[in-house]
Amino acid sequence: MSELSVLIVTYNSAPLLRLCLDSLMAQTLADFDIIVVDNASRDGTADIVRSDYPQIRLLANDTNLGFGNANNLALAQAQGRYLVLLNPDAVLPPDTLAKALQHSEATADAGMGGGLLQGTQGEWQPSARQFPSLLNDGLTLSGLANRYPGSRFFGKFDRSWADPLQAADVDWVPGAFAIIPRSLVAQIGLFDPRFFLYYEEVDLCQRIRKAGFKVYYWPDLLITHVGGASSETVDELVFSSAGKQLTLWRMRSQLLYYRKWHGWVYSWLAKSLEQNWHRLRAWRNAHRTPEKAAESRHIVQLWAQAWVETQGGLVSPPQPW
Repeated sequence: MSELSVLIVTYNSAPLLRLCLDSLMAQTLADFDIIVVDNASRDGTADIVRSDYPQIRLLANDTNLGFGNANNLALAQAQGRYLVLLNPDAVLPPDTLAKALQHSEATADAGMGGGLLQGTQGEWQPSARQFPSLLNDGLTLSGLANRYPGSRFFGKFDRSWADPLQAADVDWVPGAFAIIPRSLVAQIGLFDPRFFLYYEEVDLCQRIRKAGFKVYYWPDLLITHVGGASSETVDELVFSSAGKQLTLWRMRSQLLYYRKWHGWVYSWLAKSLEQNWHRLRAWRNAHRTPEKAAESRHIVQLWAQAWVETQGGLVSPPQPW
């Protein structure tokens, strides 16, 4: 058994995958294996792994299994005492895996650990977050979280008020980079297969904390992360205004998450909160910014669709989404 198994799920990741894998090849930690699960990419991603990285185990799917289910598939092949979840659009400094292992082994109650995510220009990305809630949804929707990032109240969801160089016990860390003990996965499982994309790591962190472990943010683990690179290759679906998130997929997973952890009423309130916000936004922009009004009306419709498709967050629509 190796020290670490690095699990990478790819989907049309060819432009960035080489940088990610090359950064793994340069790691100072010697004892780790890498498993790449390709979700039926159309851009030759799997061919790059086969031809240029023969030492890496490749699992090539005929269909898109989504993030969680593809990681679950890799788990069956993993040999490490610890599992590292890594996005193909992430690049690691050479000592990252060694430091992650050291932190995990030195912290007895660590169920998951994440690092400091930054963009390609060194810009900060949300790396340690609070669990979703109606309040956090409202602060984000209203723009108050973005307007007052230094406030402990308004900036609570992304912890934007906190010193990014200060380690912390947090609710959850993004799955772009995370380390988790294999023994804990054997106890609680990896990802809930109902989540095709989005909220799967949030749900996992809920289960980790319920099992009596903690989730840690370790800022000396520095990860350069492009973000949204794979989702941008999905054709003919509605994206968020930031262009990184598939809106309908996010809504489905949001309903599944809230129904699982907070019940039917909470799921309905989450849907209604965003719908009513966009109804108001459509009314305000009906004459002065018609394109924004149309966008908001469409979001209201997508929420209605997601509600029906998930039966109010009870079931996952047939996959792949």
